[in-house]
Amino acid sequence: MIFTDTHTHLNSEQFDEDRAAMIKRAIKAGVTRMFVPSVDSEYTESMFQVAEAFPEHVHLMMGVHPTHIKENYKEELAMAREWLETGKFVAVGEIGIDLYWDDTYINEQKDAFRTQVQWAKELKLPINIHCRNAFKEVFAILEEEQSPELFGIFHCFTGTLQDAKKAIGYNLKLGIGGVATFKNGKIDKFLAEIPLAHIVLETDAPYLAPTPFRGKRNESMYTVQVAEKLATIYQKPLDEIAAITTQNSKDIYGV
Repeated sequence: MIFTDTHTHLNSEQFDEDRAAMIKRAIKAGVTRMFVPSVDSEYTESMFQVAEAFPEHVHLMMGVHPTHIKENYKEELAMAREWLETGKFVAVGEIGIDLYWDDTYINEQKDAFRTQVQWAKELKLPINIHCRNAFKEVFAILEEEQSPELFGIFHCFTGTLQDAKKAIGYNLKLGIGGVATFKNGKIDKFLAEIPLAHIVLETDAPYLAPTPFRGKRNESMYTVQVAEKLATIYQKPLDEIAAITTQNSKDIYGV
């Protein structure tokens, strides 16, 4: 079985002590495809180091994370665009809007999100969306920008069934991770109503570890626990969950 973690921060400082061992654990568990989102320019070099160490297993995205949109966001966007021009990246991400921590830069976040969505369409790349406390704002921009060239993944999807159908309507797969295993995660109650054709697996490691590891550092190997939960929700064998979600990830990322 081949599992795909469509969103994992392998270059996070939380893995500095055992990064290689952690990635090897994932590969041994069958998670042989891992996709690393960009945060901002400070993390670019560490992304490249991980990809160079595991070239057959690690693929990179490029973009500016909404929580890293500050006064200098235009400079960050310029650097991200420069990197995207190299053609080394499989997606524009992670991008979006986050109003959970702070809404000081809401206008800058909207502008950065819109700009990066437009880049993705121009470059024929998928987007990887981060949305927290901002479904209305994210959907408003997706509505403006929708076109056959707009596609990607709604990362860490935690919305309602209505939100899920709306995201799918914008040609987005739903990134399902540890939240689906939480008792209060809610999405497990309606996921079976969403065809597996619209689902990809993710961990968002080192964050949001699935049950029974909730509260601990997340790892890409725990993609398997997410897949096991989906096997229960969809009443399908684990190998079928792995095969379908991995194919979905290939359809999006092109690798």
